[in-house]
Formats: sequence, structure tokens, C-alpha cells
Amino acid sequence: MTVVPDDHLMTLICDTCGDTVKATACVLPDAEVVWTLVSEQGWSGSPFATGPHRCPHCSLLPPSGGGHASCGDHGPGGILGIDHLDDVTVVAAGGDVDLDSGDTLRTALRHAADMGGHVVVDLSRVHLIDSTGLGHLVRAHREARDRGATLCLAAPSRFIRTVLHTMRLDGAFPTFDSREDALAQLSEGSVSERSTATAATATPS
Repeated sequence: MTVVPDDHLMTLICDTCGDTVKATACVLPDAEVVWTLVSEQGWSGSPFATGPHRCPHCSLLPPSGGGHASCGDHGPGGILGIDHLDDVTVVAAGGDVDLDSGDTLRTALRHAADMGGHVVVDLSRVHLIDSTGLGHLVRAHREARDRGATLCLAAPSRFIRTVLHTMRLDGAFPTFDSREDALAQLSEGSVSERSTATAATATPS
């Protein structure tokens, strides 16, 4: 446990240096979700109280041993592939999409936007996503809407679905159980426009 709740106060503990900060946290539907506290204090890591979390200073340091930090049995975040299928670009991500790997996702989403057409973000191999990664998805969704296209999420894990629901973003993205389902719905032109309108005002806290 790297976040310790105490009445209306919560204490963040850095997993790298042990530094702490205590602050009030916005009340969320799930007491285990500490996204707002992590974001407001400039920390990186899990939106859940179970961590890991790193203070702003340690977030800028390369992990010991080089490469991206990993979370338990989660691998380092990255882009596994970008496929261009007719008027749809599929971006497949993997590992932990956080402060360390967010730039990679942003670059891939920009490439997809440059290709034009719809975008499917395959999250089937993503374990964790923090405010950095979520912010990139929201921004890319808005940009797709502005050019008359749609950005969909494919196969998000239960963890990611919980984060989206808690942050009131579960209605912002058309979400499908698999990449194939997303591609089929896009090809039929039957993706709901409700999500496009919702994403216009949705931002991660």
C-alpha cells in the first residue's frame, strides 16, 4: 500500500525515495481510487491506492538498471505495432502506459492522425494507464472528432474500464471487446455518435 488514507487526508509515499506528501483528496465513488491526489501533486503511477507511485523528482529519474519502470509482472509500456487497414489505423499498445511511456503513445497517435481516417487503440495488452496516458487518449479523441473521424478503444482490461468509469470517461470513447469488433463496427459506420459528443467536454481530473 503506497497511499495511506486517514479520514479526509491521504498520504502519498514515493516507492523510489520514500518521500511523502499529505493532502486532501476529492471524494470519488471508489475509495481505492486516488487519481485526483496523484494528479494534483504531480506524481506518477497507479490511479489506485495500491501503487506504485513516484514523487515528481523521482518521476524524472531513469529507473535503476535502465529502461522503463515495470509494475509487478507488468512489462514496460510501449507501442507493439501500428497497422493501416483501409481508412482505419490500429495502434496496439502494451505494458504500463504511464509517465515513462506516454510520449511513445502520443507519437503513435499523432502518426495515426496524420494518416487520416478512424483510429482504434488496441489495449488488450495494456495493464495500467495513468493520467498521462489517459490525457493523450482524450486529446487524440478530440482531434479525431475535429477531422470527422472516430477514435475507439479495443479490449480494455477490467482495470482500465474501472479507471474510465471512475473518471466519468467511460462514455467518452466508443469501446469494444476486441480489435475485430471495433473494425467491423467502423466499417459498417455504426459507431455511436453519443461518445463523440461526450468526449468534447471530458477531461481527466
